[in-house]
Amino acid sequence: MKNVVLSLMNRLSTRALAGIVIYLFCVQAFGQVAGSGSAMLMPSPPQLAASSYLLLDAHTGKVIVEHNADQQLPPASLTKIMTGYIVSSELTKGSIRADDKVPVSVKAWKTKGSRMFIREGTEVLLEDLLRGVIIQSGNDASVALAEYIAGDEAAFASLMTQQAKLLGMSYTQFKNATGLPAEGHVTTARDLSILASALVRNFPNHYGLYAEKEFTYNNITQPNRNGLLWTDQNVDGMKTGHTEEAGYCLVASSKRNDMRLISVVLGAKSLRAREQETKKLLAYGFRYYKTQTLYKADEPLNVAKVWAGQEKQVALVLAEDLSVTIPRDQQDSLQANIEVDREIIAPVLAGKVYGQLNLSLNGELLAQRDLVAGVAVEPAGFFVRIWDQLILFVRGILGFTA
Repeated sequence: MKNVVLSLMNRLSTRALAGIVIYLFCVQAFGQVAGSGSAMLMPSPPQLAASSYLLLDAHTGKVIVEHNADQQLPPASLTKIMTGYIVSSELTKGSIRADDKVPVSVKAWKTKGSRMFIREGTEVLLEDLLRGVIIQSGNDASVALAEYIAGDEAAFASLMTQQAKLLGMSYTQFKNATGLPAEGHVTTARDLSILASALVRNFPNHYGLYAEKEFTYNNITQPNRNGLLWTDQNVDGMKTGHTEEAGYCLVASSKRNDMRLISVVLGAKSLRAREQETKKLLAYGFRYYKTQTLYKADEPLNVAKVWAGQEKQVALVLAEDLSVTIPRDQQDSLQANIEVDREIIAPVLAGKVYGQLNLSLNGELLAQRDLVAGVAVEPAGFFVRIWDQLILFVRGILGFTA
């Protein structure tokens, strides 16, 4: 056998022998040949031909991609997302009804730009006007609704700005209900993503309107300007916009399985470009990220000691489900750290905060949630309370902290 091995070695070149040595070294040092691992490769986020853009998960609020996301820009007809939001809010509160007949003023009738083609002096069902805003991007319909709800368009624009502040849209100000150019009428990609997420979350019964592909009024059928509704079965909204000042803009909402992404593209060069750039964002997000519920509400995450109570322990839970959006191959890198109050003394109130969960990924804090008592714990009898208080007193003197 020894002679056979020596014969084989004599036939190998010096370079071949060196290659074998390097191969064996790599296997021993790294456990596998480079490139044969199972980890998913993670490319850099796409660079879009647009002034500003952002991609986030609508459920967790995780921003996956952003560029100039806080730059104030004119939103054009993306403004109508807030117009629709206000109308949906008023419908939900019951202050207006879908079958209300809304009078059309001269101002609404004469409003320039994209139109629903309503006529001055007529009355239009509120539900039809809302479709005219969302599907046909009708400026005339937007003004008619604004006047019906707030008296005039300026007052309605004030409502829009107030609502924006309540939602946390810090860099947004509205001057009208249409998105027609006006000094100081600005928003940002980040603010629009907040608005779009709130619309999906708060008004699920009205959100279906944003997926409708066409609407007919006054014998005129107009298609939804969101072309992605025809080319991507996962896209079910939301709104397009275009003016010379704003360029071509698109806010899109797309859902695959249980993951919903919101993309915002502002200032693209053409109608086709805004759709292509949006597709790049959505494809990147769905391909390389996932949203997962890690902990359910009321699921015990820690059992803490209770002093002077009828029960010696209490389960600490989350008040709400905890979901995170992370790269697809990094779930095993998640780290959860639980901090519990040093001394929990009865009475323990159900729902009261007694600890904290810190969730991190590769050193970055992903989520921080309060841990609350899952059940109440009543105080124990007199002698148990006295004994436990004595123990706590002695522990304090001795410097015990746990």
